[in-house]
Amino acid sequence: MLDTIAPRSGQKAPDVCGEKGPLVNEQTLSMRLERVAAHVPAGARLADIGSDHGYLPVALMRRGAIAAAVAGEVALTPFRSAERTVRENGLDSQITVRLANGLAAIEPGDRITAISICGMGGETIRDILDSGKAYLSGQERLILQPNGGEQPLRQWLMDNGYRILCEEVLRENRFDYEIIVAERTGPVMYTAQELYFGPLQMQARSPAFLLKWQRKLRQKHKTLTHFARMQQAVPEEKVQDIVRQARWITQLLA
Repeated sequence: MLDTIAPRSGQKAPDVCGEKGPLVNEQTLSMRLERVAAHVPAGARLADIGSDHGYLPVALMRRGAIAAAVAGEVALTPFRSAERTVRENGLDSQITVRLANGLAAIEPGDRITAISICGMGGETIRDILDSGKAYLSGQERLILQPNGGEQPLRQWLMDNGYRILCEEVLRENRFDYEIIVAERTGPVMYTAQELYFGPLQMQARSPAFLLKWQRKLRQKHKTLTHFARMQQAVPEEKVQDIVRQARWITQLLA
């Protein structure tokens, strides 16, 4: 019942922070989820929010990498899929599947030490965290995998005292994915460019990171060319925003 997309042979995304999670040997997860799994601390009590089929907590539990897990889902169909995955793997006593909105899946008795939120837009992840503040103790590690919208998500982390510990970019099935790992440490300040690109990724400059932004720069130039050809005027603020982003990317790649 586990995810059938296995990592490509010999292919591994760079680990920017250099910190290794539990060994992940079974090839049952997509490369994207394997990299998320690598950032879950050994022995963690994990809350996987938006768990879909429950693949991540089930794989980690089967590997003995975590102590307990909650799989939270807001929609009935994936909730039932997660229940089925957990049941068929005989993990009902170790993984609790809950139908709940965002962090409302977490209960105090769960004693959660890590939260994973994967496969949604960065703004959606930000909103889940913001609306679920009451369920956060501030001691959890956040392992976030946004599909775009990384900048507003990093802004929320900074505004709420979370320091980014690890970041990475990987490319799978023609899509670029980012993973952001953060813990609450108190006040932290990032520049506008660091929020846009990722503070640690700007330093590490991994091949996957640079290739992503080369593609992004081409897209920005195409957008500006399209704007110039449009008969209807584009708001100047929107044009200048893209011009500024293109300038930042050009400077980054120089």
